[in-house]
Amino acid sequence: MALVVQPTAFCRPYVRADLPSSLPRLSPFPFLRSLGIGNKFDSVTVGPLTVSPMGLGTWAWGNQLLWGYEEEMDAELQEVFNLAVSKGVNLFDTADSYGTGKLNGRSELLLGKFIREYPGKDAKNVNIATKFAAFPWRLTPSQIVSACKGSLKRLEMEQLALGQLHWSAANYAPFQEQALWDGLVAIYEQGLVKAVGVSNYGPKQLRRVHKYLDRKGVPLSSVQVQFSLLSKGADQMELKTVCDELGIQLIAYSPLGLGMLTGKYSPTNVPSGPRGLLFKQILPGLGPLLDTMNQIAKKRNKTVSQVAINWCICKGAIPIPGVKSLKQAEENLGALGWRLKPEEVASLELAADQAPRGMIQNIFQTS
Repeated sequence: MALVVQPTAFCRPYVRADLPSSLPRLSPFPFLRSLGIGNKFDSVTVGPLTVSPMGLGTWAWGNQLLWGYEEEMDAELQEVFNLAVSKGVNLFDTADSYGTGKLNGRSELLLGKFIREYPGKDAKNVNIATKFAAFPWRLTPSQIVSACKGSLKRLEMEQLALGQLHWSAANYAPFQEQALWDGLVAIYEQGLVKAVGVSNYGPKQLRRVHKYLDRKGVPLSSVQVQFSLLSKGADQMELKTVCDELGIQLIAYSPLGLGMLTGKYSPTNVPSGPRGLLFKQILPGLGPLLDTMNQIAKKRNKTVSQVAINWCICKGAIPIPGVKSLKQAEENLGALGWRLKPEEVASLELAADQAPRGMIQNIFQTS
C-alpha cells in the first residue's frame, strides 16, 4: 500500500529541511524525506516514488487552442524546467494527448529533450508522470501497452515513473473499463512503469479500480483530479477521504482554477478564448474568496497564486500547476517551503463556500 501524507481538518505542521547540520532534524512524519538536492521542503511518497510536494503540469506545452503555444516558447520552457529541477521539483505531469493537431505528443517530446539537455545531475531524479487517453479505439490492454511504449519513445526513456489512465470510460462505455485496467496491469508487470495511477475517477469508481488492481497484485498509487479552492465540493472531498483510506495519493490538477485563483483577472479583465467564457460566469462571485486570499498573501508576503497552491499542499494533495513562462515558474515555486496556518485554511474555505459557482468538473470524472 502506498504511503501518503495524512490530512487533518486543517493544515499539517511544516518541518523545515534546511536546519543547520549540527541540529537533529526531527519530523512527526517518518515517511517524509528530504529530496537532498538543495530544496527547503520535505518530499512525499507516491507508491514507490519519492517526489516533491508540488509538481508542474505541462498541458500548455504544445497546446495552441487553449494556451496559445508557439514553438518559439521552447527556449523559455527549457529555462522553466531547469529552474524547477534546480529548486528541487522532481515531478512533471504530461499526457500522450498534450499538443494540438500535428503537435500531438509535443509535451512529452519537450520533456524528454529538457531532461537530456539539463546542465547538471539533478535531472536523474526527475519523475515523469504521463497519462494515456482512453480514446474509443483503445479497446484492449495491448493498446494501452502500445500507448505507453509510444510515450517512452517520445521521452526517450526506458521506464516511466507513473503511468496513468487519462480518464475513465465508465460514463460512456463501461464495457471498456476492464480492458483499460488490464492495460495498467500489463504496463506494470512488463516493467514499463514504476507505478500506476488513474485520472478523473470519482470515489465510487476509484474503489472499484483499486479493488480490481489489488486482486491482480498491482498497487494503485495515485488519482489525479481537478482540486482547488474552486473544486472542493462533496465529491472531491469524499474522493480525498477514499484516498486516505486506501493509501492513494491525490494529485491536484488546475490548483489555480485555470487562472481564476491567481488574482490577475477580474469580471472586466478575462483572458481571450474558451477560458474567458468560463471566467465571465464564475469570477463575479469570487469577491469574498479573492479578498481573503489577498489579505493572507499580503500578511505572508506571498502572492495569491502561492496561497492557492499552498492550500492544496495543506490538504494533503500534490498540486501540479501549469507553467508557460519563467515568471510563472518562479511564482509557483514560492508556494513551497512554508505552510498556511490552520485558521488561514479555515478562512479560505469559508470564503470559498460563499461563491455561488465553483469550477465546472471534467465531464469525464465519474461518480
